[in-house]
Amino acid sequence: MNARSLFRTPPPPVALEITSRHVAAVVLHGGGGSIRVAAYAVEPLPEGAVVPALNSPNLVHAREVEQAVRRTFERLGHRPRRVGLVIPDAAAKVSFVRFERIPARRSDLEEMVRFQVRKAAPFRIDDSQVAYCRGSRLSEGHEFVVVQARRDIVAEYELVCQAAGAAAGAVDLATLGVVNAVLAAGGVPDGDWLLIHVSADAASLVIMRGDAPVFFRHRGADGDGHLSDLVHQTAMYYQDRLGGRGFSRALVSGRLPESRSGAGRAALEARLRVPIDQIDPTRAVPLADRITPGWELVDALTPAIGLSLAMRMGT
Repeated sequence: MNARSLFRTPPPPVALEITSRHVAAVVLHGGGGSIRVAAYAVEPLPEGAVVPALNSPNLVHAREVEQAVRRTFERLGHRPRRVGLVIPDAAAKVSFVRFERIPARRSDLEEMVRFQVRKAAPFRIDDSQVAYCRGSRLSEGHEFVVVQARRDIVAEYELVCQAAGAAAGAVDLATLGVVNAVLAAGGVPDGDWLLIHVSADAASLVIMRGDAPVFFRHRGADGDGHLSDLVHQTAMYYQDRLGGRGFSRALVSGRLPESRSGAGRAALEARLRVPIDQIDPTRAVPLADRITPGWELVDALTPAIGLSLAMRMGT
């Protein structure tokens, strides 16, 4: 994907993620095949400080979040004036639209995209920020991936960064940041592949066709069914609606539930008929201190690393 941000300017030096549980930030140095994580920091957040949602305030205790962002910058040893910002998947809506023809003028295309997503948006299109990029290639027409979020909710996340001294120069969603980490750090897997992003309070699934997403689904912890149900529904949709012939790979970021829940690794692998590999972008983008990180740290840094790599590559 090559334009996921809700808005974009020249790449900031720091990528920062705000979740319901923590604030995480990374600084990358180097270039070519020698990029490394020069600095990183993770600061916990009090429970209930951030409540990700599509249509209601997210930062319940903005002052506490601002303080965590400040502490994160202090631990980085770097006080940036601008950051790339990663926000929770639940704060935005991802959809796919298709057109038989693409107009020559970008303004006309943007109007067509906004008209299409207006139909299913749970809020006024005029009150939202909309970003889109080309999706998979179709035999007839063109598909676009669209990210839409309420402007005031995005502003909540931007304002705590601003209060801590940094303006947001790009905004991305957590799971799309993980996709970026896979594409930038590990290359494009062959064929169709599945990415599962599990956080403390939600799960998102993305079906990729090469380097283009063709399906995105997010479910909060309060949604119906376990992760196994979500994976099963996604696999059925893939076969029935997307002409899927099987995944070449399945990747996971985060911790899969224990097997007693019915959504353990073995059960999911049996349903998908392919092993599930853990994502570790630090294999390609190592930490500068050469310390082998634990899985908790890798998971916490992956979305920010993905956005930072994407910004560096101009995607």
